[in-house]
Amino acid sequence: MQNRRTKRATLTAVLLGAALVAVPFGTGSAAYAGVTAPVGNVGSFKQTFTENFSTAAASNGAFAKQYANSWQPYPDGTGGMYYAGSQVSARDGYMDVKLDGKHGAAGTFGTPSGAWSHVGGKFSVRAKATGGDGNGAAFMLWPTSNVWADGEIDYPEGNFESKPSFFQHSMTPGNEGSSTNASTGVSWRSWHVYSTEWIPGKSVTYLVDGKVIGKVTKDVPKTAHRFMFQVGNWGASGHLDIDWVSTYDYKG
Repeated sequence: MQNRRTKRATLTAVLLGAALVAVPFGTGSAAYAGVTAPVGNVGSFKQTFTENFSTAAASNGAFAKQYANSWQPYPDGTGGMYYAGSQVSARDGYMDVKLDGKHGAAGTFGTPSGAWSHVGGKFSVRAKATGGDGNGAAFMLWPTSNVWADGEIDYPEGNFESKPSFFQHSMTPGNEGSSTNASTGVSWRSWHVYSTEWIPGKSVTYLVDGKVIGKVTKDVPKTAHRFMFQVGNWGASGHLDIDWVSTYDYKG
């Protein structure tokens, strides 16, 4: 199990320029989903999972029970920092991740069986953060094998006082810390839809609010991954709110 920590300082990485394909900003392969969770297939992507957190549920047990088929948390105490049980609840139609500077939270979206077997697909989340300066989040596709060189895709990722970015990591053993990356240019402080479109072995396209911000054709995974997020246990108090999550399988 990965214990990757979002850094306190502004996140940086090595830009592998040859891998980043120029795409005119404002183009996209799918319509912007807007403020409601999308319904239906999108091109070569077949929708398999949607959660809009419409049922209120308290932390410390109620949320885990209510959303057992949508959210697979890290066991409390993982890495000495992740405590999803006490930090995650549902209110006002959102998944609310409480930031208290002492406890982080992490887990995987999807069913207990289906969450671990994505080989390609589209992954979308609508999210915003309030407060939490000095802390940050990393939404990611992480290999089910837990072998870093099988490919790590992070989007959105960044400290909450900065602009979220994407980071597509090297699949060369020993060089996994390097990445191709680009900023969204938007703020965590407003609602935005972040989407990743992954075609195994060919490309990963990154969109914010339906607009392409980058397409990467190097270091593209081919094996099973899970879609998840991690939030650290430092920084100011606040909240990470997740309005909805939707995942699709690639059927190209």
